[in-house]
Amino acid sequence: MSIINISHAEITTFILVGMPGLEYAHIWISIPICNMYLIALLGNCTILFIIKTEPSLHEPMYYFLSMLTLSDMGLSFSSLPTMLRIFLFKASEISANACFAQQFFIHGFTALESSVLLIMSFDRFLAIHNPLRYSSLLTTLRVAQIGIVCFFKSFLLVLPFPFTLRMLKYCEKRQLSHSYCLHQDVVKLACSDNQIDVIYGFFGALCLMVDFMLIAVSYILILKTVLGIASQKEQLKALNTCVSHICAVIIFYLPIINLAIVHPFVQHVSPLFNVLMANVLLLVPPLMNPIVYCVKTRQIRVKVVAKLCQKQIY
Repeated sequence: MSIINISHAEITTFILVGMPGLEYAHIWISIPICNMYLIALLGNCTILFIIKTEPSLHEPMYYFLSMLTLSDMGLSFSSLPTMLRIFLFKASEISANACFAQQFFIHGFTALESSVLLIMSFDRFLAIHNPLRYSSLLTTLRVAQIGIVCFFKSFLLVLPFPFTLRMLKYCEKRQLSHSYCLHQDVVKLACSDNQIDVIYGFFGALCLMVDFMLIAVSYILILKTVLGIASQKEQLKALNTCVSHICAVIIFYLPIINLAIVHPFVQHVSPLFNVLMANVLLLVPPLMNPIVYCVKTRQIRVKVVAKLCQKQIY
């Protein structure tokens, strides 16, 4: 726990906010939020179940999709407790240790999802550029090794966050500006020297931007490869395999760019807008990714429909 310099009183809690200016409607706001969590949970569990039970989907592309699904669920469950407490029970306080733990998991799963999206982009490039060697290059063992490396890389990146935050001293201000704890949000409340935390937080955000730039590079290579294919029908078929991933990248990185770049440097943005964008980051990707992949990926769509029809018959 941190100590206030002036009064030497121990800070035991931070204050989270719901929707600024809409406190009277929190109970109504909780309804769509709960529905989004439930739909996201159902959708992601369905994706995992279909991939696990269908041998035809035991391929690198779908293994990486499973990793994306798990990171989505991690993001949802990391933010779920505090958001439900705020909107359902109007309980806005969170202990300092719980806050530091929550921001660790939120940033960890965010970094993991970014890494998985990057891997999926290179997976699509390899499948289009060298389809004959695709299966031999991306074996099940190699996919598992890539997943393990991504997991440790992502969480080691944010591992210093809770420890450096505990070393800071916090003064009178203890109100955060979101419905859950973020590293950059907590750092702003510190009255001691937080330069190291600011720099490291910027480094973490820069890593996400590097992932985004590498994804862009991979799609430039994909486009170059596709343009080299003689048949227009084959070109469209190759590009169609990337549509779901492109949608997932857009859904994930738009709010990330806002939180990492716009929010720290633009002081006159409405607090409500920042809260909405922060909630979009954790609510929309877990909700939309299963829908996008079920709609745009024929193999998954066919298997889901087959399972549903099978249940209706029985």
